[in-house]
Amino acid sequence: MPLIPARRGFNLTELVSGSRPARFFESDFEWMAEWGFDFARLPLSYWYWTKPAGDWLAIEPAQFAPVDEAIRWGRRYGVHVNLCLHRIPGYCINEGPGEPFQLFSGPTDGRKKALEAAVHHWGYIAERYKEHPSSELSFDLLNEPPRMKDRSQYVEVIRALVAAIREKDSDRVIYVDGADLGQTPLPEVVDLDVVQSTRGYLPKSVSHHTAAWVPKDEFETFGPLTWPLIDDFGRLWNRDLLHDELIQKWKRISDAGVSIHVGEWGCHNAAPHWIALAWMSDLLALWNEAGWGWALWNLRGSFGVVDSGRADVRYAPFRGHQLDRSMLDLLRENLSDSTRRSTM
Repeated sequence: MPLIPARRGFNLTELVSGSRPARFFESDFEWMAEWGFDFARLPLSYWYWTKPAGDWLAIEPAQFAPVDEAIRWGRRYGVHVNLCLHRIPGYCINEGPGEPFQLFSGPTDGRKKALEAAVHHWGYIAERYKEHPSSELSFDLLNEPPRMKDRSQYVEVIRALVAAIREKDSDRVIYVDGADLGQTPLPEVVDLDVVQSTRGYLPKSVSHHTAAWVPKDEFETFGPLTWPLIDDFGRLWNRDLLHDELIQKWKRISDAGVSIHVGEWGCHNAAPHWIALAWMSDLLALWNEAGWGWALWNLRGSFGVVDSGRADVRYAPFRGHQLDRSMLDLLRENLSDSTRRSTM
């Protein structure tokens, strides 16, 4: 099993939509290193380097320049880079224009074509970056697969993508998002020696408070927000319930030697700041106890520590930006001694 360090950091989301042009920022890597973080997850859209309305197999190599640059910055600043296909041929968790064929739904022939395209893209990425060691670069196959009663289809996709990568690069460390939007462990793929990636978005009533893009039936309550929280079913959401929902159910595969990493988590800026920090503190304590790393969504933006647009935060000026120092301090307090570095 790939026993990975408990790396901690942020999602950098510049290429998540696939809109051109876009690029990452060296300053993000510089800040992460300065603050003591050592992990950058890059959620990518394959639209950035191809045109799905035309030939979705036609990759434009020059369009990988921003990714190449980010990997170089990761090496320069000692930040591990994790490439994730947030939009993979045939699937994206976000609503938007349709894919030519669907990876997880529709006719069998269409699903097969989508999988062939996904294999093609991961094969290209694996070949392009095979000279970079896994200590610096890892791959995350696809972001948050849909909820399914039968996981066998997702397992089939995982096995095909892992095989495509390892045909080009047999030693690459590969992350696999859990089933059901990343929230359910996959004992079915333990034999593949992959890292499994989970999420920290429960309860949604806290993590995504008033977020319009979340289906209403995913919120536990629309009542007054607090932490701890009693939902509409009478459950008390506190650190103990978070442990049961987010830690305990992963114990079986963790005990089998599988490394677990929290690929995304965070609290939308509509939640009161004190509630966000209290909830985050409980999650961080649990992940420290479990020895898991994590990546906050995001560094800059509504879930992040820079330019997050919260109405109830007294921001600190920071190199032309607005810094949520209280949130940053909380995150830094939960870094391991080996990754904590100099203060600002």
